[in-house]
Amino acid sequence: MAAVILHHRHYGERAAQALPVLLCHGLFGSAANWHGIAKRLADERLVLVPDLRNHGASPWDPRMDYPAMALDLAALLDRLGIARAHLVGHSMGGKAAMWLALSAPERVGSLVVADIAPVTYPSRHGALVSALAALPLGEIAHRRDADARLAQTIHSAAVRGYLLQNLIHDRADKDRAGAWRWRINLDALARSLKPLLSFPAAEGHSFPGPALFVYGSRSDYVTKHGLPRIRALFPLARLRTIANAGHWVYADQPDAFVAAVRGFLKV
Repeated sequence: MAAVILHHRHYGERAAQALPVLLCHGLFGSAANWHGIAKRLADERLVLVPDLRNHGASPWDPRMDYPAMALDLAALLDRLGIARAHLVGHSMGGKAAMWLALSAPERVGSLVVADIAPVTYPSRHGALVSALAALPLGEIAHRRDADARLAQTIHSAAVRGYLLQNLIHDRADKDRAGAWRWRINLDALARSLKPLLSFPAAEGHSFPGPALFVYGSRSDYVTKHGLPRIRALFPLARLRTIANAGHWVYADQPDAFVAAVRGFLKV
């Protein structure tokens, strides 16, 4: 298994007394999702924000699972000469961060997981992938046209807005006077939903370092059913609820999220 070279953004400066922070986005996301949070955390340390494989400006690869994504993250740290970092991951990015912490704990100073647990979830995304794949890009004139078409199957305007961040107008396509394309690898995501919804077998693994699981009070991704698995794999884990936040906890309540991460990193 070979790592892909992740595109990444960096914020702030590397400080001798503070480990860098690596922020990992969720499914259908990109480094841009973390921009506001990264700017605020970068006043004290270097913050790195990659596009995970098959997302954003990072390369596409047919393999899409957590061991592969964790390998990509470790390779990014290697290229930047960083031996250890704090990891912060949301949803799919949280699972990738968890697997890196479990498989290479020496690379991880601490772990913050946003609104996800190391368990298998029911399919919530297959219909979204299908809806995006079915969008006739050759017939799209404007982004609002794409939104109107998606609204027939995806009723939440917020979800459509999040997904449509991945619809790019490529003006370099002179034959078509510009063309729309997806910057996420829908084929790879469709084939990989099962491993993405689950979590690798982790028998014999545990992360001995500090871990914080932050979740929204209006979300159902972290429940009592996932707690035994969290405790087994992350024995030092703390759990913190963010009031009035859903699954996108860092976007719903950015002040509370930044305060929780900052407070945890200073412990």
